[in-house]
Amino acid sequence: MKRHKIYGLILSAGLSGRMKMFKPLAKYKGKTFLHNIIIKLDKICDEIIIVTGFNSDELKTETIKSLKNENQFEVINKIKFTFNESFQKGMFTSLQKGISEVKNCDWILYHFVDQPGLPENFYLDFIKQAERDYNWLQPVNKDQKGHPILLGKELFDLIADSSPGSNLREISKNPKVKKKYWECYYKEIFQDIDTEEDYLKI
Repeated sequence: MKRHKIYGLILSAGLSGRMKMFKPLAKYKGKTFLHNIIIKLDKICDEIIIVTGFNSDELKTETIKSLKNENQFEVINKIKFTFNESFQKGMFTSLQKGISEVKNCDWILYHFVDQPGLPENFYLDFIKQAERDYNWLQPVNKDQKGHPILLGKELFDLIADSSPGSNLREISKNPKVKKKYWECYYKEIFQDIDTEEDYLKI
């Protein structure tokens, strides 16, 4: 069976206003949030697109430096940074910017930067659920929906052509969307680190 071609798409463009620190470069288990995610996506993704906005230069410099310090040169070659000039207009514009950089893949793994705690096994198990009959794959735990989400290539143009003021909730109502929910035991799918209090909990 042909292997699915998967691109990682990490949103790292926000202001991190409620966090009072720059979220992508905050530390989790000795590495930045972004570094943690990149290393795990490397196991399943052919390319990794990182959408930047606020503090873009610092994010790129520190991320490449930390990967070089661990001799992760093959991972660096998979990464593409892309700057979203409209990042202050909302998260959906960053998703659209990331999709504009996607070339010839079957799925994108749409990932928030504030979920550094998902274990490697989650990603390996998650991609096994990808099927041609669906184009939206989302993890759930006890019927509660989580993230990240796998989006099939049939949805790329739909997202790209939507209003910048739209969101995935609106996209999900389109008849082109064929959803599959994967019941899993990974509670990290609910990780959402927005404030100092959230950060202290991890």
